[in-house]
Amino acid sequence: MITAGVDIGSRTAKVIILREREMLSSSLISTGPESAATANLAMDIALNGTGITLDDIEYIIATGYGRYIAPVANENVTEISCHAKGINWLFPSVRTILDMGGQDCKAIRIDREGNHIKFLMNDKCAAGTGRFLDVMADALRVPLDDIGRLSLQSKSEASISSTCTVFARTEVFSLVRKGVSKEDILAGLHTAIASRVFSLLQRVGIEADFAICGGIAKNIGVVRKVEERVGLKALIPQEPQLSGALGAALIAAERYTAKVRSLASP
Repeated sequence: MITAGVDIGSRTAKVIILREREMLSSSLISTGPESAATANLAMDIALNGTGITLDDIEYIIATGYGRYIAPVANENVTEISCHAKGINWLFPSVRTILDMGGQDCKAIRIDREGNHIKFLMNDKCAAGTGRFLDVMADALRVPLDDIGRLSLQSKSEASISSTCTVFARTEVFSLVRKGVSKEDILAGLHTAIASRVFSLLQRVGIEADFAICGGIAKNIGVVRKVEERVGLKALIPQEPQLSGALGAALIAAERYTAKVRSLASP
């Protein structure tokens, strides 16, 4: 049985292909202006070199912002369910998940089977998202990939009072004019993010083990600050942006198996 998961997020598109529930291939690309074209491209890249074609895939689940217009999918499922299932497959002991993506941040509590039992998200504010960090990195003229490492070099962390992107950007400019180092400002920004997401985690209930996924999981500065607030060491997938696509592929396997059994029953 071959299944696939397609996760079309606000910033990146991901595909995972499974054969008998084992990972066969994957792809991760930037989300283009058209979700349908992006989904097709991500799938083509994932298929390349596998020796299989799109017709060989029995069932495909789409998730993420662009899940409704992914032409390759048989069905779509919310990213909450997919992240829960994907993290459960990678880390069966995890009960609390923090998904930090490009446009929103989700706190998810799951059971031992990988079903979500409670979740919250901050989709009305950019604080705690990749977009927030993009804006701050641009304001400081620091490459986005470097901000986590640089924040760990802080000697005297700056205080950032606002988690609103617009107001925080103004604070950053003010701190720069006062001669505060970029390292100290970044450390303060990461603390502000950690405080914001910690409130979401508290509201869903923090239960060990704890995992972080999404693009911001690659930012060691944010991860350290969140770990300090939560009081737990975070489990992080080798490629934290693929957990949603992985979960979608696993759900596709479940749905296809159920469909086959239903057709086979008298």
